[in-house]
Amino acid sequence: MRLPAWLAQHLAALRALVVLTIVLGLAYPLLMVAVARIPGLAGHADGSLATRDGKPVGSALIGQSFTDAQGNPLRQYFQSRPSAAGNGYNPTSTSASNLGPENVVDSPGKPSLLTQVCGRSKSVGELEGVDGSRPFCTPGGVGAVLAVYHRNGATGPVTRAVSVNEACPATPFVTTWKGVTVECAKPGEDYSGGVVTPARGGAPGKPVVPADAVTASGSGLDPHISVAYAELQVPRVAAARHLPQERVRRLVAEHTDGRTLGFMGEPGVNVLRLNLALDGS
Repeated sequence: MRLPAWLAQHLAALRALVVLTIVLGLAYPLLMVAVARIPGLAGHADGSLATRDGKPVGSALIGQSFTDAQGNPLRQYFQSRPSAAGNGYNPTSTSASNLGPENVVDSPGKPSLLTQVCGRSKSVGELEGVDGSRPFCTPGGVGAVLAVYHRNGATGPVTRAVSVNEACPATPFVTTWKGVTVECAKPGEDYSGGVVTPARGGAPGKPVVPADAVTASGSGLDPHISVAYAELQVPRVAAARHLPQERVRRLVAEHTDGRTLGFMGEPGVNVLRLNLALDGS
């Protein structure tokens, strides 16, 4: 008996649904699970979890902070790069800060990208006992930016200069600018009429503190730091653990991942694996 065309079409659709459900909804996922259990792949499939004393302490693919309850860096551990994901390394809020290089003037309760970089560099310098100064940063760790007023708007002689990121009663990072006394910024006052002018200052062109120590990654979850940043931290970690620096450097080398495919990017040090190796040394 020949089925009506509409019924034949519905039965064909039902058969396709059943077949595709079995193939794509059951067989394919089970195949992927089986492949993921192959020795050598299982750890990656489970999230590359790192353990200590049999308990998971993190993932080698996701960075984390090594600080005390007050947020102070633990001196015996290598520190990760900053993170803008949530409150730091939050996988559910992976993101960058979305602040660009022209974000140099602080807003109330919201420091500019430049000030964040300057503050981090100063803190890292103090922690590691090195010069944390950077170009366009004040000694106090904020962006060295002036609002400069000219007689003719944007041109002509300078009539006024304000250090917009240094609130009164702070002493401005420079005393004078183009012959006028530099003022501290009065909270609540609008300085948008001035020409935003970053001041380079006398910091070295190549700062001692590496860039990845003061900037967050695009994802906010980067588990690696540069070899230069790891090297900067070696003396502190070695002293805190009473270990020879050369022994710590060997551990750094052992936990340094090479360039992707041998030519992409730069070598990076996996901070979590390095710190676990230090705990076990």
